[in-house]
Amino acid sequence: MSNAVIVRKVETPSDFKAFFEFPWLAYKNDPNWVPPLVSIRRDLFDKQKNPAWEYCEGDLFAAWRGDQIVGTIAAFINRRHNEFHDERVGWFGAFEVYDDREAASALLNTATQWVKDAGYPILRGPQTFTTHDECGLLVEGFDKPPVLLYPYNPAHYVGHIEAAGFHKAMDTYGFYINRQATLARGLDDRLARLAKGIMKRNKVTVRSIDRKNLKTEFALFKELYNVAWERNWGFVPMTPRELDALVASLGTFFDADLAFFAYVDGQPAGFVLAVPNFNEVLIKAYPQPGTPEPLTLLRALWHWKLRPSIRGVRVPLMGVKEAYRGKGVDVVLYNQALRAMLDNSRYDYCDSGWILESNQNMVSIAKNFGQEIYKVFRFYEKMV
Repeated sequence: MSNAVIVRKVETPSDFKAFFEFPWLAYKNDPNWVPPLVSIRRDLFDKQKNPAWEYCEGDLFAAWRGDQIVGTIAAFINRRHNEFHDERVGWFGAFEVYDDREAASALLNTATQWVKDAGYPILRGPQTFTTHDECGLLVEGFDKPPVLLYPYNPAHYVGHIEAAGFHKAMDTYGFYINRQATLARGLDDRLARLAKGIMKRNKVTVRSIDRKNLKTEFALFKELYNVAWERNWGFVPMTPRELDALVASLGTFFDADLAFFAYVDGQPAGFVLAVPNFNEVLIKAYPQPGTPEPLTLLRALWHWKLRPSIRGVRVPLMGVKEAYRGKGVDVVLYNQALRAMLDNSRYDYCDSGWILESNQNMVSIAKNFGQEIYKVFRFYEKMV
């Protein structure tokens, strides 16, 4: 390539258009990439619509060879993360690049310098822009289509990031189990017996979400969410506006048959929320810039409702209050989610993730009941 790489800050509408649309160029020939709804991607970068920008500050950058865009990156500071974890960390996200080591290095060096100039000693990522959004780099499982709310990237990203001096900060796992293996090995019966014993011994009860009172039910979910996750690595409690946005987002894909609350001695103790893998619809509807979104949504409706194509579910959210951990509440919730999948003949598989590698309790539960690690996502960091 004769043209040197130049990295420029995104400042004009034309810059943003190129930045925004780059993934559709980078993944043009990748059969495993699932494009997001254009409106959802646009809202992610909109500082008025994305609640994370209330406490994040940062810039967007694009790498160019002549007049051709060859990659993108964001560099930012998450003030709430640093306050909650007592750290001084800067972040990079929105990292997309062709298999071009020079461009990747230029983008990552730009983010490194931005964070250094802001006075922070560590750069971590990828994360766009919180752990509640897509985060981590796919490092294993490239041949498996991504499920809803997971990031996806080609394998060459790993080499480019590590060549820039980054090392592993934390891995997270995606677990997989399918209907055939579960029933053939009797895993569902074994888990059901264990859950029944736990419920009797520890006064655990579980109920499905009340379809007729969703507003109240989502209020309970929001109440439990922050306290159940507050000890997780990298987790930052959601603001009320973020919780409202999460509920609204999940409401798009929500299936009331896949959501449950657990109680211990009558007190709310935890929740599990599974969602249909809407990526199986999006990959067929194929949202893209230039296509009116109402048309994309009509295509999605066809593959979602009129000729259903969703065969899997993902469990992106499960949590238990710290006071009730060690009582098997997580086992009871997992059993309920698995049973819900098996009871609906439309669903053939379930993804549970991501789960932190440091969360050995949940890793052991998943493995003991037949789930396999089929995707690994990594957070990287470096001193700047």
